[in-house]
Amino acid sequence: MAVTIRNVEFMNNPARFSDVYRFRVTFECIAPLDDDLEWKLIFVSCPGDEALDQELDDCLVGPVPQGVNSFEFEGQAPDPSRIPEEDVLGVAALILTGSYRDQEFVRVGYYQNTEYDNEEMKETPPPKIHFNRLVRDISTKPRVTRFHIKWDVSPPQPAQAALGAANSAPVPSADDITKADDQMAIDKPNGR
Repeated sequence: MAVTIRNVEFMNNPARFSDVYRFRVTFECIAPLDDDLEWKLIFVSCPGDEALDQELDDCLVGPVPQGVNSFEFEGQAPDPSRIPEEDVLGVAALILTGSYRDQEFVRVGYYQNTEYDNEEMKETPPPKIHFNRLVRDISTKPRVTRFHIKWDVSPPQPAQAALGAANSAPVPSADDITKADDQMAIDKPNGR
């Protein structure tokens, strides 16, 4: 894994439902990357219906040097008109994805709880949703899923490359040697 997320810090949590999401991502890169990393923030109001997922924002980060890097990200609030009324209050998911060359390598998922900003409305929600009275609170314990992808990290130093090649070469088995000897006998009849 060429890139490892070290921390995601939400800078405005809790917040009003209509506020932008502001957070800082810190990650480590083991070698410089040729292309940018793409990050996306996705709001999932209804886990059973992917068509209702909302991509709130995306950004490209690069060039990415070796070492620890960080960036700040802002994502728009979800569009209320695209959330089924029965899914507005309660738990939803917020997902941060990282991709390199259109290959997703990490997905960081958070639970987001949405409720009214006062006890009376929490106890007895009005029949029609009042979005201007909603607040969101994002959990601080994410679920991280990593995916293996093809990275194009800079080649190692020549001495390391030779060592790496020797270490990565397969060890032939007795069957392989016998097959090679048989092939040589076919290719060179009479032992020539």
